[in-house]
Amino acid sequence: MLWTANQFIRKFTTSTAYYQNKLKLALIGQSLFGQEVYTNLRKQGHKVVGVFTVPDKDGKADPLAVIAEKDGTPVFKFPRWRVKGKPIPEVVEAYKAVGAELNVMPFCSQFIPMNVIDHPTHGSIIYHPSILPLHRGASAINWTLIQGDKKAGLSIFWADDGLDTGPILLQRECPVEANDTVDSLYNRFLFPEGIKAMVEAVQLIADGKAPRTAQTEEGASYEGIQKRSNSKVNLAQPAEVIHNWIRGHDKVPGAWTVIDGQPVTLYGSSMLSGAVPPGQPLEIEGASKPGLITSSGLVLYGSDEKTLLVRNLQFEDGKMIPASKYFSSGETASVELTEEEKKMAEDIRGIWKGILSNVAKIEDTTDFFKSGAASMDVVRLVEEIKQKCEGVELQSEDVYMATTFQEFIQVFVRRLRGEDQEEELIIDYATKHINNMTVKMPHQCFINGRFEEAENGKTYNTISPTDGSVICKVSYSSVADVDRAVAAAKEAFEVGPWGRMNPRDRGRLLYKLADLMEEHQEELATIETIDSGAVYTLALKTHVGMSIQTFRYFAGWCDKIQGTTIPINQARPNHNLTFTRKEPLGVCAIIIPWNYPLMMLAWKSAACLAAGNTLVLKLAQVTPLTALKFAELTVKAGIPKGVINILPGSGGLVGQRMSDHPHIRKLGFTGSTPIGKQIMKSCAVSNLKKVSLELGGKSPLIIFSDCDLDKAVRMGMSSVYFNKGENCIAAGRLFVEESLHDEYIGRVVEEIKKMKIGDPLDRSTDHGPQNHKAHLDKLLEYCDIGTKEGATLVYGGRQVDRPGYFMEPTVFTDVEDHMFIAKEESFGPVMVVSKFKNGDVDGVLARANDTEFGLASGVFTRDINKAMYVSERLEAGTVFINTYNKTDVASPFGGFKQSGFGKDLALQTARVSEAVHLPRFNVLFNPLKTSKAVGNIR
Repeated sequence: MLWTANQFIRKFTTSTAYYQNKLKLALIGQSLFGQEVYTNLRKQGHKVVGVFTVPDKDGKADPLAVIAEKDGTPVFKFPRWRVKGKPIPEVVEAYKAVGAELNVMPFCSQFIPMNVIDHPTHGSIIYHPSILPLHRGASAINWTLIQGDKKAGLSIFWADDGLDTGPILLQRECPVEANDTVDSLYNRFLFPEGIKAMVEAVQLIADGKAPRTAQTEEGASYEGIQKRSNSKVNLAQPAEVIHNWIRGHDKVPGAWTVIDGQPVTLYGSSMLSGAVPPGQPLEIEGASKPGLITSSGLVLYGSDEKTLLVRNLQFEDGKMIPASKYFSSGETASVELTEEEKKMAEDIRGIWKGILSNVAKIEDTTDFFKSGAASMDVVRLVEEIKQKCEGVELQSEDVYMATTFQEFIQVFVRRLRGEDQEEELIIDYATKHINNMTVKMPHQCFINGRFEEAENGKTYNTISPTDGSVICKVSYSSVADVDRAVAAAKEAFEVGPWGRMNPRDRGRLLYKLADLMEEHQEELATIETIDSGAVYTLALKTHVGMSIQTFRYFAGWCDKIQGTTIPINQARPNHNLTFTRKEPLGVCAIIIPWNYPLMMLAWKSAACLAAGNTLVLKLAQVTPLTALKFAELTVKAGIPKGVINILPGSGGLVGQRMSDHPHIRKLGFTGSTPIGKQIMKSCAVSNLKKVSLELGGKSPLIIFSDCDLDKAVRMGMSSVYFNKGENCIAAGRLFVEESLHDEYIGRVVEEIKKMKIGDPLDRSTDHGPQNHKAHLDKLLEYCDIGTKEGATLVYGGRQVDRPGYFMEPTVFTDVEDHMFIAKEESFGPVMVVSKFKNGDVDGVLARANDTEFGLASGVFTRDINKAMYVSERLEAGTVFINTYNKTDVASPFGGFKQSGFGKDLALQTARVSEAVHLPRFNVLFNPLKTSKAVGNIR
């Protein structure tokens, strides 16, 4: 059936509620859907006495068989259940022997005999992806879309000898969205809700409450599996009907039309709203008017003058291209050579022969490298051709990408004709004159080296926190955009130049990118300020400045990633050598938070790129603009298309799809612990992708009475109020020794009163607006809870009376360990202070470590012994001593416990699990025998 082709599914686990009545079940079916149903039925306490699934294919067992065999459940892999319409006796007997009370058929592609269907006490139940009796048959999801249904759904029904005609047990339905595809409909609803429904249906049967509602014939329909011969598009119809036909046939068998006399299959349809982009007309057989080849794809007109957009085209030979490339599609096919070009080709054949002297004859299929050529020969080939054919600018990369003589001549001829010039980057800027400059901001998705609207055409407003005004509209990415971005990144990794590039050349491009960021640093800092609320001076130094440093640092590592040789026992008479290679993973996904939009992008992506990976980045919905400006700079730096793809939009939609995507090999996330847990679960269930997580914090800062008070006040305030408190390592709770407490608080309040709150672009401003309104509201609620719990609000706790999302720097004292504000992160300018008894070092350590978070920590004391004692016992990824917020690209960064795992920056070696920053003390250590790296700041 058509819908079985879907590979990109979203996993789902039902709750584990307890029921008294349980059944012995036989599962008959296959696929990941069957696997999930099996797993969840067992979680509910039902006993699966046998699994009946399809035989292994190419030596690989079906997912249902894999999980069942792992659990020790009997598994039967019958290729068929009947021959010439009659049941196979030994197959039926093997089935009966398991003693099932109910057959559960979550996904079954085989014909099951009725004496098996009716054998159990409770018979058999089947899942079907439609609201029966509508769309009986194998291609229900496809026909739901083809027919333009406004509702989709699923049915669990009792099997009978008809085709999907048995009594209904339960049904579920959902709306069909305008640009839903078979994949999106299945992933969003039919898969997860289908698992729930199967589990619920079995329990209803076990409890004796399962209905048997006869199917009505009113509205009944049966549509067979659609064939290629019947899937031609009728273009003389309204646009929505054409759109439904195309998306209903995508991916199998594909809706097609005739262009230039040959069948062309159309994929990736979406309805267009707004103005039609400019393009080149294209005559299409049967269309009411010519289509348009635009930068976004092929625009088709319906008979009602409404329009739709088609993203991809496939020709009869199987080759698929972006529809936007239709008129240049011949570039990847063979071009006819003129007589003059043929003479030049023969001259080049002679050059090849001179280099490949060991080859008797240079054939069209002769491979330059397989024939023994080396890197020096590449230089010689390029230079000889430049000398012989003046005006042709070839690069070494052209030889690496076209290794056979025939392929190389095609590249040469295109260069000669000037047909292979880089496509001009087209950007629809949003512009704003601010901060004594005009900033130009891209605002669309960045996929495969181009800026383009989201496939569904949706946008949203990004808001300036300084005054609440709309900066511009930004594309709201869809699941389909994620799939396109991942496909582009996968192609760039597997067949593009990035993975084949010499590491030093890769480093050169990253250095160039860092240079461009530095050239545009004032514009980047301005965009960061107006979009995130960061004070401009901080944005310039930290948000942008450290991003530049990060790319430069990792650019230097590109050609220094090395493996090892390993001594092993020699198995005589052989002499063995083992060595390791460090290789890139492939497509990596990064989900970026809103507090440091550009810097977090740099921290996570620079190392990935240096290692040769390709990227798909999901921006925080509220702060997308600096990353999209960064995307523009990557093109100027010469980063190949598809290597970096950037998507603004919803975390629940885009981020979840990235977590579930089977072609993403690693995901890096910075954000909250609950979301991190969900991402980790999705990554494990989907394809066991690697994960690095930098999550929540409640970083303790211990201030002893023997500290340098001036420094402790200054740094203590910085630990809380740096970047308006929107700082992952912010000191979430200060412990101040009792004898110093009152003086310390007095000094802090005195300094707060000197802070200037206002326009973040004003160079004298100390404290800018919170990032967005929802966060400000959360902070005000946080302060309200602290007051109600009995903490003393010494200062602040209110919104500043001015436009925008400004909050007063806040101080709470008398905070007890059980209080909400003592345990939960504010992620804002809220200083939470608790006293500890004089001299009670172990007591305050126990309180500081009494949290599930462990991102950072700090201690202020003049006593080196006390400093080292405390730093060794604080359970956090970073310990600051007599300083705070001193991160550096050469120092590892990451958390303990529920603050996550994995390291950003530095070498990220397995030996480093904690960074201790000591500005005054020199400590000798052996990095091979300690779990903590000690950095000497000065």
